[in-house]
Amino acid sequence: MKINTFTFFASSLLLMSSSYDASAERVPAAEGKFQPTWESVSAHETPEWFRDAKFGIWAHWGPQCQPEAGDWYARGMYEQGSHAYCKHIELYGHPSESGFMDVINQWKADNWDPERLVALYKRAGAQYFFAMGNHHDNLDLWNSRHHRWNSVNVGPHRDILAGWEKAARANGLPFGVSIHSSHAWTWYEPAQGADKDGKYAGLSYDARLLKASDGKGRWWDGLDPQELYQQNHALSVRGKDVWDWPEGVAVPTREYYDDFFNRTVDMIDSYNPDLIYFDDTVLPFWPIDNTGLDVVAHFYNSNMNRNNGRSTAVVFGKKLEDSHKQAIVWDVEKGILPDCQSLPWQTCTCLGNWHYDRGLYERDGYKSAATVIRMLVDIVSKNGNMLLSVPVRADGTIDEKEEKILGDIAAWMDVNSEGLFGTRPWTVFGEGPSVENAAPIERQGFNEGKSVFTSEDIRYVVKNGVLYAHVLAWPADGHVLLRTLASDNSAFDKKIKSVELLGGGKLKFSRTTEGLAVNLPERKKTNEISLVLKIK
Repeated sequence: MKINTFTFFASSLLLMSSSYDASAERVPAAEGKFQPTWESVSAHETPEWFRDAKFGIWAHWGPQCQPEAGDWYARGMYEQGSHAYCKHIELYGHPSESGFMDVINQWKADNWDPERLVALYKRAGAQYFFAMGNHHDNLDLWNSRHHRWNSVNVGPHRDILAGWEKAARANGLPFGVSIHSSHAWTWYEPAQGADKDGKYAGLSYDARLLKASDGKGRWWDGLDPQELYQQNHALSVRGKDVWDWPEGVAVPTREYYDDFFNRTVDMIDSYNPDLIYFDDTVLPFWPIDNTGLDVVAHFYNSNMNRNNGRSTAVVFGKKLEDSHKQAIVWDVEKGILPDCQSLPWQTCTCLGNWHYDRGLYERDGYKSAATVIRMLVDIVSKNGNMLLSVPVRADGTIDEKEEKILGDIAAWMDVNSEGLFGTRPWTVFGEGPSVENAAPIERQGFNEGKSVFTSEDIRYVVKNGVLYAHVLAWPADGHVLLRTLASDNSAFDKKIKSVELLGGGKLKFSRTTEGLAVNLPERKKTNEISLVLKIK
């Protein structure tokens, strides 16, 4: 059905006879030690289990993976001429007739086996697992009590979070959920538009004008598209960036804030996550509203209440100021910090694109296991963790190239994980060309791939009084020189008793004012990626 862009309507709400709670009032927050203020939540300490873990794997998977056309599909499909727009016309038709909600209807996750996938992630060394709870596309991937557009009502008709949580608990992994839906208000705004020229010029895309009554007799009968798209509001105005978004923002309503709070608290109370990742600058809606802090206080309190007064909870936010880093953990997107941090932090990155991209698969565009390991070691030496997304296909499987990468990571972990998990930063985090020529970081991140790691790049960590030196590539001549461990360097003034290659036994070494020189065996004796020296 084509809808003229100049037609206006009053949206209606169709009540359903289910457990869905359409109340605009907020549900009660958990009581406890923490109040929804920065001063109060700053008293929360990052748990030691997270500092020990170092490496997590993320299934950044939802209905935008259905077209297998990469990230931000549900926005890009409403931008005339974009890759997603052209792909959408090819697969589903024009967005005036078939919108993103129709993509949701196509997503069935037919071959999803969360138990197999999480076991695979654990075998690759993951110490915690993350599932996506919702993305900017605003579909809740659980049996949501406060949002009809959820994966039980539509699409797969399955509780995705429940499946992931069960698999994570069965594998003994802390369970994390990422929440991205706060930005749906602004992110979906291209869906208010229409083609500027061509066959469909001037015909409104579906998201602006569809209402609940239009679904009578159709697959979405009983659902209101406006609850999904949230576009019954004025467009954002550039230059009014009161909330961190490139084109400015039309400030959401109180009902929108409360809906976000209720949905997120429902997720917390239903699935008891150990970690929550907010894809937001600082926290959802900060600084225009306190809702993000309200959720954090609820999460910290409910977690402590379940754990007899001991918190195991971790919350992540982006672009943090120093004053925020005591309260939540700084997440750096696709980036590596140039220096060691006094507080724990995390890099989130991906083998490919955030949502599955078949073109990238066909072009062999994934990060290699070597790239992942070298990034991970560099991050850990600076007091950070890595959260690695392994893109999941529409049907709920990962491809054979990703499985091979995970297998290569597992093989490295089999030999070298002793020098990674449970470690802490040393006095000096590293040496080599990548330290001297560290790539600058944007506020959000996005500097990965700008540093090339060589056999001269060394990263140091400590555990139980032992120093571990990670050599990030095998030297061609079979010799490595650790300049930081020179005999006259006060950073390490102890006598070295032994140097052992993890997986390869004790090695011959000498120490001079130039550094600690170590003779290495053939590289194939352990692995092809990198090596770890255990120095006592």
